[in-house]
This record gives sequence, C-alpha cells and structure tokens, in this order.
Amino acid sequence: MLAQRVARQSLQRLARRPYLAPGLAASKYLAPLVLSPSPGVLPYTNLRPVATQKLPPSESSSLLTTQRLNRPVSPHLSIYRPQITWYVSGTNRITGSILSGAFYLYFASYLIAPLLGWHLESQVLATSFAALPLLAKVGIKFVAALPFTFHSFAGIRHLVWDFGLQLRNIQVARTGWAVVGASVASAVALAVFV
Repeated sequence: MLAQRVARQSLQRLARRPYLAPGLAASKYLAPLVLSPSPGVLPYTNLRPVATQKLPPSESSSLLTTQRLNRPVSPHLSIYRPQITWYVSGTNRITGSILSGAFYLYFASYLIAPLLGWHLESQVLATSFAALPLLAKVGIKFVAALPFTFHSFAGIRHLVWDFGLQLRNIQVARTGWAVVGASVASAVALAVFV
C-alpha cells in the first residue's frame, strides 16, 4: 500500500507540473492515474479485503486442519501406468543405499571387532561360510551379488545416457529391461559358478 501511495503522489506531482518531465505528455498519460476512484489507490488494481482474527493455538490448529481437508488433492502415482523406468530408477537408488550402508556397517564393525572380541577376519568368515549347506551358500551369494550387479548395470546405462545415446522412450524401456535381465543373469552366474 505504501508503494502505491508513493507512486500515486509522484504521478500527481508530474501531472500538475509537466515541466518536470518535458518529453512526457503528462496530461495525456498521467491524468487517468490522477483521477483514481479513491485516494491512495491506483485505478484498475484489484483489492481483496482480508479479515483476520486472533485465535488460540488449539483453534487455529483445528481451523488449519479443516481447511486442509477442503483443499483438492493432487493425484499422485495412482493415476499413472507403472513403467519399467520407475522401477529401475528406484531400485538403482535403493541398491546404492544398501551397498553403501552395508560397506559402512561392515567396515565399522571390522574396526571395533578387536575391542569387542569379535572375529571378523577373512579366515574366520571363509571357514564359517564353507560350513554352510550348498543351497544356503548359493542363496547368500545371490542375495549379495544382485545389488552389486544391478547397481553396476544401471550405472553403465546412465553412462550411456551421458553420451546422449538411448534416450528415446522405447530405448529407455529396452535398456531398463536389459539392466534387469543382465543383473539377474549375472547374479545367478556369480552365485552358482563362483
């Protein structure tokens, strides 16, 4: 409001004294602004009066909750058809978090193992793993290999995109399925043959 008032007053001065702005035809351009319907308000401005009231915190919270219930809800993922690109992108982030979290957890426990009397040396881990049944070994290796292979192939896919290749929708879907297939196949191969 203050800015509008200042602007109106300066325009009124210019309209009354056109010699202050000789290149401007003051009577032609500034007269409509000077003749505003109410003092202090520029014409053609929309003003909406706002009534405020003082509310205690409990009532203001309930009023806010009521107002939020009346707002329209934007549709989220439920209106879209699921696509392979969503799943590959989300799984890539999840596998990256799982891998980094597992590394941090293992190396932190490896550092404090001597203080707590744990045996996390390579010889102990290899001996413990060798004592497991064959099906358990293959299962553990598959569960450990799948995040590695998936995150690696998804990273290669992103490197291909960085070169500006395979960016059409159909190509993105194909490379997504290729990442899924290659990661499962390589995880099975690592679990069975290594």
